Amino acid sequence: MLEIFQLLFGLVILLIGGEFLVRGAINFAKSLKVSPLVIGLTVVSFGTSAPELLVSLQAALNGSPDLAIGNVIGSNIANLALVLGLTVLILPMVVDKSSLFLNWLVMIIATLLFYVFSITNQEIVFWEGLILFSALLVYLLYFFFNSSKIESHSEIDDNKNDKLWLALIYFISGSVGLYYGAKVLVSSAEIIAIDVLGISEAVVGSTIVAFGTSLPELVASCVAAFRKQSGISIGNLIGSNIFNLLAVIGITSIITPVSVYETFLQFDFYWLIIISIIIGPILMLFKKVGRIIGFFLLLFYIAYILLVL
Repeated sequence: MLEIFQLLFGLVILLIGGEFLVRGAINFAKSLKVSPLVIGLTVVSFGTSAPELLVSLQAALNGSPDLAIGNVIGSNIANLALVLGLTVLILPMVVDKSSLFLNWLVMIIATLLFYVFSITNQEIVFWEGLILFSALLVYLLYFFFNSSKIESHSEIDDNKNDKLWLALIYFISGSVGLYYGAKVLVSSAEIIAIDVLGISEAVVGSTIVAFGTSLPELVASCVAAFRKQSGISIGNLIGSNIFNLLAVIGITSIITPVSVYETFLQFDFYWLIIISIIIGPILMLFKKVGRIIGFFLLLFYIAYILLVL
C-alpha cells in the first residue's frame, strides 16, 4: 500500500516538475533568442538526463554495474520508442527539421562508440570515458557557437520579453521536481520488483529503473507537445540520448571502470542500435509524426520489454 502511494506521489511531482522545466526552457529560448530545438537538445536534455547520471553513478560506485549500463541502454530505448511513441499518440506533432540530421548523426556515432567500447574486454575504462565526455563538450560548444544559424520558428513568441533569471528559477525547480519525482517512483518500483517479484538486477536496470529515469523525458516531452513546442520535445529526446551516452557513461567510467553484462552485448545493444537508426528517417521524411508512427514505436518498446522479461 505504501509503495502504491509513493508511486502516485512521485507521478504528481513529475507532472509539476515537467511543467516548470518546459516553461523555463521556453523562457530560455525567448531570452537567448535561439531555436527551441537548440534549447531542447542542450538545456532541457541536460535537466532530464540528471536522473540517469545520478542513478548510474551511484550504481557503479555501489558495485552494481549491471544496473548502471542497463539504466542507460534501457532509458535510451525508452526515450525513442516509448516516450516519443506515447507523446505523438497523445498529440501528433510537426517536426522542426533544422539541424535534426546532424544531431541524429551524433546520436548514432555516440551509440556505436558506446558499443565498441563495451565489447572491448566487456568494460568501459577511464580513457574511454574521457573520450566520450570530451565528445560531449565538443558537441555542446558547436551548438552554442552555431545556435544563431538555426532559425527560430514561430513556436516562440518573440514579443514577450521574459527575464533570464525567471527562466533559471523555472528550470532549476522543474529539474529538482523531475529528479525527486523519478527517485520516489523508481525506489518503490524496485522494492516491488526485486523483493516481491524476485526479478534480477540486470532486468530491473534495463526495464523498471530505465523507465523511471525516462519519466522526466516523458513528462517534459508531453508537456512540450501540449504547449505546441515540438522543437523542445524532439530535441529533448535526441539530446537526452546523447547526454546519456556521452555524459552519463563518460563521467561514470572516468570515476570508476564500468563492467558490461554479456547479455547486454548479445541482446539489448541490438535493440538500441536498431531504434536509433530507424528514428532518423521517421523524423526527417515525415512532415508530421502522427499516431500511426506512435503506435509502431510503442509496439517496438512492448516487444523489447516482453523479450527482456
